[in-house]
Amino acid sequence: MTVNPVSTNSTASLISPEIGFPAIDPTHPPLKLGVLASGSGSNFEVIAEAIQQGQLNAKIPVLIYNNPEAKAVARAEKYGIPSILLNHRDCKSREELDTKIVKTFQSHDVEWVVMAGWMRIVTKVLLDAFADKVINIHPSLLPSFPGIRAVEQALAAKVKITGCTVHLAHLEVDSGPILMQAAVPVLPDDTPETLHARIQVQEHKIMLGAIALIADRPPV
Repeated sequence: MTVNPVSTNSTASLISPEIGFPAIDPTHPPLKLGVLASGSGSNFEVIAEAIQQGQLNAKIPVLIYNNPEAKAVARAEKYGIPSILLNHRDCKSREELDTKIVKTFQSHDVEWVVMAGWMRIVTKVLLDAFADKVINIHPSLLPSFPGIRAVEQALAAKVKITGCTVHLAHLEVDSGPILMQAAVPVLPDDTPETLHARIQVQEHKIMLGAIALIADRPPV
């Protein structure tokens, strides 16, 4: 693993690991990923594009979104991936929503769940159904700044370096074993928008890197 040289002109990140892809083992069947998205779906599209380009030994049988206005739906259509709306407002509890999610994913033979900008707290219903097979991405170097508004938390704390983390989701919010991280320096003139934009570049890299590592594992 190498580190990019420091450059004050970088619009990506002054410190970021170069994430490579393991060679795809043709003896391994494609990993079936169920993706959860609430908003723009940029992380979802990065995964879908990597699969289409043959960089990831995976496929996405279905996308679930909870926000009727989510732009992730249009991205799913672009790649011919079915999308299903499960509006949390129609559910009486988080557990009811997660029960619907589990049934949907199981009906599509999903093996791993990827929360790609999923803005809902998940429950034991989902985590037990896919034990240690739920991936989350968070815009900080966990365990620092868990929860909402992580970028704003980092700016308020006046840290010099923040970043992003891909981890296995556990019941406590933004907890669980870390799979991959990338560091992003905080610049003196950063705003939440500029810092988040640079973090998101690294989110895309480590999300793909983490999935690549999982997909390369021998079938259980």
